[in-house]
Amino acid sequence: MAQNPDSATFLLHKFAQNIGKESYIVHHTDSGLFYDVTFKFTDRGTPVPLKARLGITAKYDPLSLWIKGNTSRFSTINDSIVIHGRTASIRVDDSTYSRDLSKQSFLVAGYAPGTVQMMLLKYWESHGKPDSISILPSGTVRIRKDGADEVGPMLLDRYVISGLVWGNELLWTGPGDQLLCIITNDAEGDKLEIMQEQYESLLPRLLRSAAMHGMQLFTKEMAGARGGKASGVGQDVSSFFGKGPSSLSGKYGASLGKAQPTAIVGGTLIDVVSGVAMKDAVVLIDGGLIKAVGKAGELAVPAGYTVVHAEGKTILPGLWDMHAHFEQAEWGPAYLAAGVTTVRDCGNEFEYIDAIQGAIDGGKGVGPHILKAGIIDGPGPMGLGIVRASTAEEAVAIVRKYKEHGFVQIKIYSSVTPPVVKAICDEAHRLGLTVTGHIPEGMTLQQGVDSGMDMINHIQYVYQVMKRNKDRSVDLTDSTNQEVLRFVKAHGTVIDPTLGVFEMIFRNTKDDITQMEPAYQTLPLPLQALFRNMGMAPDVAPRYKPIMASAEKITKALFDAGVPIVAGTDMGFPGYSVARELELYVDAGFTPLEAIQSATIVPAQVMKLDKVTGRIAPGFRADLVIVEGDPLARIRDIRNVRTVVKDGRVYDPVVLHGLAGFGK
Repeated sequence: MAQNPDSATFLLHKFAQNIGKESYIVHHTDSGLFYDVTFKFTDRGTPVPLKARLGITAKYDPLSLWIKGNTSRFSTINDSIVIHGRTASIRVDDSTYSRDLSKQSFLVAGYAPGTVQMMLLKYWESHGKPDSISILPSGTVRIRKDGADEVGPMLLDRYVISGLVWGNELLWTGPGDQLLCIITNDAEGDKLEIMQEQYESLLPRLLRSAAMHGMQLFTKEMAGARGGKASGVGQDVSSFFGKGPSSLSGKYGASLGKAQPTAIVGGTLIDVVSGVAMKDAVVLIDGGLIKAVGKAGELAVPAGYTVVHAEGKTILPGLWDMHAHFEQAEWGPAYLAAGVTTVRDCGNEFEYIDAIQGAIDGGKGVGPHILKAGIIDGPGPMGLGIVRASTAEEAVAIVRKYKEHGFVQIKIYSSVTPPVVKAICDEAHRLGLTVTGHIPEGMTLQQGVDSGMDMINHIQYVYQVMKRNKDRSVDLTDSTNQEVLRFVKAHGTVIDPTLGVFEMIFRNTKDDITQMEPAYQTLPLPLQALFRNMGMAPDVAPRYKPIMASAEKITKALFDAGVPIVAGTDMGFPGYSVARELELYVDAGFTPLEAIQSATIVPAQVMKLDKVTGRIAPGFRADLVIVEGDPLARIRDIRNVRTVVKDGRVYDPVVLHGLAGFGK
């Protein structure tokens, strides 16, 4: 096994942009090798520094780990672990304790620094490639070699690590078995790439590879779930398709490439346009489309149809998330498991989201329909990503590239200048695209909309142009605030409020998180750790309650004024946050039907797809969800997903959540 050099530098990337670096130096001592690591990136103007020291023996056995600093703009770490024989002395923040070492153990505290992951891989290889490794301070990881990728003149070995962050990390080693790249997720849930400095030019190709292989891991798991055999796209996944308890009769012979004729019978179907509930409904599905809708006894089920029994349940159109960031392949099954069959991706790495969408649409991956909104930012230290426009000419070229690659919308980010905003909007509209996004620094909502923005992400941009009271609440009867509402309505501007994001930001960290997310305990452990401390200190949080209350009031006032409101999450609890967004709308005064419309027919209308999706009607795309209970009476029942149908394919949410690493 090749030894690591005594020093190396990795470049850190987010949205494919080089935002920092990680360097290590090795110190050789009589007791072992000590890797001193400096890790730092700057994310949208905020420094994220980290230092670590890892001690190992010449055979890669762990001796100690010290790590302190930041793991994201909003999270910190302060851990130390020292090995004494078969016992580890551990300090995590202010807590100290001891643990006995298991047979295979290593020291690693998260995705960063990459140097520690590099040594974890070396430990695995030198200790017989065990099925699992216990990691300290907590957790278990699995490592496996997943194949090789030919990138230019080199053949890179590809590995998968699971259990360190949510989902699967992908790592590549290059010449001399040295770590070349890690594609992982940081403590905000954003994708982060750790790339050996001299190979930075390979990153776009590795991003495409990460998307493709991340999706293919699911097809392999589906095939192995109940002894599936190769066919079609490579797997027979009949065991994967929906067979919830007492929900199906007959067996599926389906694969990812083909949907079977299916009849859903016995449930209460909600027409989200009229609000009418049809009891004892029958929905016939074939060829990925809804063929007929009627009542039992009036609409017969043709011979050869597989029957899905929905007695006592509610049938709804598949839900939409209008503010997604599809950062990793695991979002696909997590979304579908929660009943989300369409998402608008509001900004991503170009190569990555193209490959993710291609894998799903090509039957080689699992996930919702993706509507791509291509992000454009401007120059300066607060900018995000590598797609930047400083001039109108640059903006026009970028918009055209997005259009050529199937993007349906442009997303403006926070550093774009006013003339460039106007150029983006003009060219997008000329090409038949719409424009959404942030209101850039130095501009107001009114200026953004007057420049041509069709939609606005986040309720904060409406709040910012309103007159506020001393406690930062808003009085919506104030004439200034009334004029803001009239302006948004008059211009037909669409708003996705992302109330759930602000609830999370303003949350008192001492509050019970299950009140916000009742399925919290089913989340993968790395996600539980990520969300557990997200929010504000108890002495600070109360001061932000007026802002959160105002955000809800503004959302309801916009809705009452006739402004289209579409449900979006900006990530959050994967899949589940769509339901939470709807619950917050009901808390704000929406009826449950109005909230459901914001995640079904209204987004279909604003994206000009309401003739093909967004409701359950003949000729429409067969995207729907069956839930236990009555969400028209109790919106929280929308969480009780029992069966999901996308493009006529029936999915079991329990299996989907299993693929995404969720518990029961």
